[in-house]
Amino acid sequence: MANFFPRWTNWVPIKLLVCGIVLAGGLTGATWYYATPKYTKVGYEPIQPVPFPHDIHVTQLGMDCRYCHSFVEMAAHSNVPNTQTCMNCHTQVQKDNPKLEPVRESSKTGDPVEWVWIYRTVDYVYYNHAAHVNRGISCVECHGPVNHMDEVYHYQPLSMTFCLDCHRNPGAKIRPPDKITDLDWKWDKNPEEAARLQKLHGEKMVNDWKVESLQNCSACHR
Repeated sequence: MANFFPRWTNWVPIKLLVCGIVLAGGLTGATWYYATPKYTKVGYEPIQPVPFPHDIHVTQLGMDCRYCHSFVEMAAHSNVPNTQTCMNCHTQVQKDNPKLEPVRESSKTGDPVEWVWIYRTVDYVYYNHAAHVNRGISCVECHGPVNHMDEVYHYQPLSMTFCLDCHRNPGAKIRPPDKITDLDWKWDKNPEEAARLQKLHGEKMVNDWKVESLQNCSACHR
């Protein structure tokens, strides 16, 4: 009796199995690589109910970050400014600007402006802003050059690797406490000299302040 299927079809199941393994491996690798904070968050720039140009307020007008984010040195979570903070200036400055209507409405009704969150860690990660700011870690290390952003966007991946890179060598990021909110500050204009001074003073500050690297799991996962 003649074979119903040609001989080459004997290899079809094996070929399908190999192709399935390769495809599954490729999909797994792509997900592992791309479904990370670096690709899912970096560059995220939501449309806010009120356009707030940080570059104008900080760089041109010289406002300190802590005027609006007033709890950053005292609390684990930084705060979004309340409406009254905005109205301290905008009852006089550009008080009729139509872009500020949500702020004026909030001031009248008492309902907060519904800002869109940009930076948000997952529930199982604990990050204490005050602990970092009070030990010489500037806002710019995580949030980037916000003072030059017209619209704030997600600057760093905030992945476990990102955090560990700093915790393994905090001296490479630490700076004098009075320079925390001076986002353009450098140890020196010359990059090589700046790196030398960073290493010299950074290591000293780490020792003087008894900064812990905290690479154990319980530092973030509580």
